[in-house]
Amino acid sequence: MRHKKSGRKLGRTSSHRKAMFRNMAASLLLHETIKTTLPKAKELRRVVEPLITLAKKDDISNRRLAFSRLRDKVIVGKLFNDLGPHFKERPGGYLRILKIGQRSGDSAPMAIVQLIDRQFSDDGNDAPEEKTE
Repeated sequence: MRHKKSGRKLGRTSSHRKAMFRNMAASLLLHETIKTTLPKAKELRRVVEPLITLAKKDDISNRRLAFSRLRDKVIVGKLFNDLGPHFKERPGGYLRILKIGQRSGDSAPMAIVQLIDRQFSDDGNDAPEEKTE
């Protein structure tokens, strides 16, 4: 019986699942928005939100923990230098999952995953900040 077993298998082996979520987390933290299927988006939230919470306190042990999960120095740097201080006052709930309908090929439910409180333009890139002089 699988009582109290949390998480989705998503039709993958454990190593494939771990690698997939490592890559998806790195892409989300780099681009700040990604498009994926709804079940993957919901599971990705369980991977990324603890990393952002970890990045709120910048010390070497937290950086090493984040690196062990992401395996990318550039992403860890952005996580601790940019995203951690940005979400310092927010007590969780750093991601937004927007349902965008079905994929045309196999009718899989699709979703957009975004970081909250970030400025986005319509093409998915960061909107330029306005300068006041």
